[in-house]
Amino acid sequence: MRDIRIDRYREFQRRQREALRASQHRHPAAPDSPPDGEHRAAGASARTDQGKRFGQAGRPLNRFSPLYLGFFGALGALLAVGLWHALGRLATTITILLVSIFLTLALDPIVGWLGGRGMKRGPAVGVVFAGLLVVFTLLGLLVFPPVISQGSELLANAPTYVDHILDSAWVRRMDENYDVVDKLREEINSRLTDSGFMSQVFGGVLGAGKAVANGVFQTFTILVLTLYFLASLPTVKRAAYAVVPASRRPRVEPLAEEIMRRTGAYATGQVTVATINAICSYVMMRLVGVPYAAVLAVVVGFLGLIPMVGATVGAVVVCLVAFFDSPRSAIIVAIYYLVYQQLENYVVAPKIMARTVSVPGAVTVVAALAGGTLLGVLGALLAIPIAAGLLLLYEEVLVPRQRNV
Repeated sequence: MRDIRIDRYREFQRRQREALRASQHRHPAAPDSPPDGEHRAAGASARTDQGKRFGQAGRPLNRFSPLYLGFFGALGALLAVGLWHALGRLATTITILLVSIFLTLALDPIVGWLGGRGMKRGPAVGVVFAGLLVVFTLLGLLVFPPVISQGSELLANAPTYVDHILDSAWVRRMDENYDVVDKLREEINSRLTDSGFMSQVFGGVLGAGKAVANGVFQTFTILVLTLYFLASLPTVKRAAYAVVPASRRPRVEPLAEEIMRRTGAYATGQVTVATINAICSYVMMRLVGVPYAAVLAVVVGFLGLIPMVGATVGAVVVCLVAFFDSPRSAIIVAIYYLVYQQLENYVVAPKIMARTVSVPGAVTVVAALAGGTLLGVLGALLAIPIAAGLLLLYEEVLVPRQRNV
C-alpha cells in the first residue's frame, strides 16, 4: 500500500513538471491566428481583441522558483501567526460560544421531549428557556441576599472585632514589650495618607466591580445565544449538513446526531447528579446546623458539575466551614459525605449516566486533566463528551477503515 502511494505521488510530481515545462515553452498565438475550433470562436476573438489592446501575455510564474516558494511560504506563516493572535484575543468570545452550545445541546433533549408530546418547537423553546431563567433567578435569590446581609453584618461588627482583638491578653503583652499598637496605628495612618496606596485600593475596588459587571454581561450574552441556538438548531444543522458532500451525508448525519445526543445526555445527567448532591447537602447542613447552608449548597452544586474532583472539593469546603463553627459538626459532615459519595459513585451516577456516555476510566481521567489544563473548569466539563465523540469516531470510522485496508 505504501509503494502505491509513493508511485501516485511521483506520478503527480511528473505531471506537474510536464505542465510547467509546457506552459514555459507555449507561445501565445498571433492576434490574427484562427481559433482551434468553432466552439472557441468567441473566446478567441475576445483574447485577440484583448491582445491588441494590452499586448501578449508572458510566461507564467515558475512555481518551483525559490523566490515564489519563499514568498508564499512566508505569507502563509504570517497568516498563521495572525490567526493565532486573533484566536487569543477572541478567547472570551469562544468561551461564551462553547458554553452556549453546551447549554443548547443540554436543553435540546427537553425541547424534543416536549415536541414529542405535541408541542411545536417555538413554544417548547419558550417553556424550556423560561424554566432556565427561573432556575437562574432562584440561584441568585439564594446566593446574593445572604452574601449581602452577611457582608453588611461583618462591616458593622468590624469595630467590635478589632476591640476584642486589641483587648486580648496576648496583644496587650506584645504591646507592652514591642509597642505594637502604636506602630500599627502609625502604619495605618501612613497608608491612608499615601496617594499611591489609595489609588491601588480604589483600582482594586473598581477592578472587582468591573469583573462583576463583565460576569453579568457574559451571563446575559450566554442566555441570549442559548435562546437563539435552541430556536434555530434544526436550521443550523441542515445548513451544516448541506456543506457535506451528498455521497458522504448519509454517513456524517447519524454520526453527528449521535455525538450531539451523547453531549446533551451527559450534560443533563451531570446537572441531575450535581442537583441531587446540592439538595441533599442543604438538608444535611440544616439538620446539623452548619451556617450559610443555602450558599454552600449552591457552591456544592456548581462544583459537582466538575467531573471526578468537583464533589470532593465541595465536600472539603463544607467541612472547613463546619469546622470553624463546631468541630463536632465537621466530623458529622465528613461522615455524611463519605457515605454519600459512595452512594453517588455506585448507585446514583450509574443509573443516571447509563444512557449517556460510555467512556473508559483511564480516558475519563486523561480527558478531564487535559481539558482542565486547556480551558479550566469549562474544559474539564466539556472533556468527557468530547472524548465520547472521539471514541465514537474511532469505533465507527477509523477501525472499519483500517480493516478494509
